[in-house]
Amino acid sequence: MKLDILALAAHPDDTELCCGGTLTALAKQGKKVGVIDFTRGEMGTRGTPEERLKEASSAADIVGLKVRKNLGIADTDIRNDRDNQLRVIQKIREFQPHICLVGAPSDRHPDHGQGTRLALDALFYSGLAKIKTVDEQDRPQERWRPSHILHYMQDRPFEPDMVFDITETFDTKIEAILAFETQFNAETSEDEPETYISNTQFFKGIEARARHYGHLIGATYGEPFKYYNGPLPMQSFEAFFETNPFR
Repeated sequence: MKLDILALAAHPDDTELCCGGTLTALAKQGKKVGVIDFTRGEMGTRGTPEERLKEASSAADIVGLKVRKNLGIADTDIRNDRDNQLRVIQKIREFQPHICLVGAPSDRHPDHGQGTRLALDALFYSGLAKIKTVDEQDRPQERWRPSHILHYMQDRPFEPDMVFDITETFDTKIEAILAFETQFNAETSEDEPETYISNTQFFKGIEARARHYGHLIGATYGEPFKYYNGPLPMQSFEAFFETNPFR
């Protein structure tokens, strides 16, 4: 299946937290949207890898993803080496996305920056014909490089190049996040202690950020992005005629 948008993430739940409203909106618009999670989040304090995979599947259904895959790269050890690059390249060439979303350039969690560097290198190398990969039927794959790459914001803020209006999909974003029930707004115990993200204050911060960036574009809720490829290319002003911000 060829995808319109493919999001790459270090952990299950990264895309729900950071661009879940955008992915939901694009899916509702009829775009084919997918997510590739690099790790199973097995080093997280709460939950098991098996639980995280089930939660990711539930969240995918809520968002409306056409595809969700997990590469099984080691959590807390996301190495930007040729083996991991080839795992990512194989998926890029399989789904041939027009747009890719990747994590923040650097962040509080080391996996996020490391995952982003792996993603960006794999996206470039995926366009090189002399790097060979095969699909699941052992057939040679054609080279592919997406036309556009955007960073989604993670824990630490950056100056965005664009903000996507998620006013109509914010509630679905929250539902998808809460599908990761071992991670968010969950009760604590000796076996499942409170963490940075399970604390209810963290969850309130998600809404506060969405309201802040929504306010900047004259909407209720928004998700910020940084365009990786340089100046944003445009051939018309149609995008400006699609919006009527209140500000």
